[in-house]
Amino acid sequence: MRVLVTGGAGFIGSQIVSALDRVGHEPVVLDALLPSAHSTAPADLPAPFVRGDVRDPDALAHALAGVDAVCHQAAMVGLGKDFADAPAYVSCNDLGTAVLLAAMAEAGVHDLVLASSMVVYGEGRYLCVRHGVVRPGPRSVEALDEGRFEPPCPSCGAPLEPGLVGEDAPLDPRNVYAATKLQQEFLAAAWARATGGRVTALRYHNVYGPGMPRDTPYAGVASFFRSALAAGRAPRVFEDGLQRRDFVHVRDVAGANVVALAAVRDRAAGSLRAYNCGSGEPHTIGETAAALAAAHGGPEPVVTSEYRLGDVRHVTADSSRLRAELGWKPEVGFAQGMREFARAQQR
Repeated sequence: MRVLVTGGAGFIGSQIVSALDRVGHEPVVLDALLPSAHSTAPADLPAPFVRGDVRDPDALAHALAGVDAVCHQAAMVGLGKDFADAPAYVSCNDLGTAVLLAAMAEAGVHDLVLASSMVVYGEGRYLCVRHGVVRPGPRSVEALDEGRFEPPCPSCGAPLEPGLVGEDAPLDPRNVYAATKLQQEFLAAAWARATGGRVTALRYHNVYGPGMPRDTPYAGVASFFRSALAAGRAPRVFEDGLQRRDFVHVRDVAGANVVALAAVRDRAAGSLRAYNCGSGEPHTIGETAAALAAAHGGPEPVVTSEYRLGDVRHVTADSSRLRAELGWKPEVGFAQGMREFARAQQR
């Protein structure tokens, strides 16, 4: 199968390209090589390369020639610097997706694997002993300034127990990036209904691993920690370090894309199916910083009590649907992956 990978020179995209090549597919890469992500394509990329932006219909027409399916990875990622980034996020992520989908319709390409994100949920799943499963609202500046990081029950104010969030949970994006990722899903679903297309949306949790970009405000928290260690600085852990995430290795995410491509043609025409893509092993941000620091040889992390508005407290994945329906399972455990990442090269 000939597969176009948008953003295929990037951190996740390049791993998907390699995984597709290993199993006998014919990947094609479209990447704008934006300086905020990377300025050059990997030298060993095993695929034809088209330099172009997903917002450019001419570049897309060239890249889609003879293509059977698309893995759409191209996006502006992370929380960014401030709200001034909003137009760039909407342009790259939502306008880019709309232009891509229109070009796919024109080219007669009906199968799409979409890189979505766990950020579409906002906060994760919480249980109150009195009120059952609840959805806490955004945390206030006053509470964060006072170090009250845990969201209380919105009904009684009691402490909550975080759990795993499933794909049927309410969608509640809490920042600009999150809003654009949810809009990508809505656009893809509308495209599928209008064209008879088939979409698998993989909601990535915290992806990490070799080749992660460094020294950029748009990278993930694992990259921030790794960049600090490489520079001889202590990783700075925001809040109290007890916020929970699901760190999934980039090679496992690439594998999820391969199985999603194999299964997407079995989808009913005009449909979108979403899957959480996480390791199933929740860990705190503090644990993650400590594991990287220990594997790197220090310095030890510093817990700062700083916070970022728009961050959520706990969000961890229930990835059982992806395992049960597509037969995927992660291969790289947390300890192994963090040891590797602590010494791996970054971009």
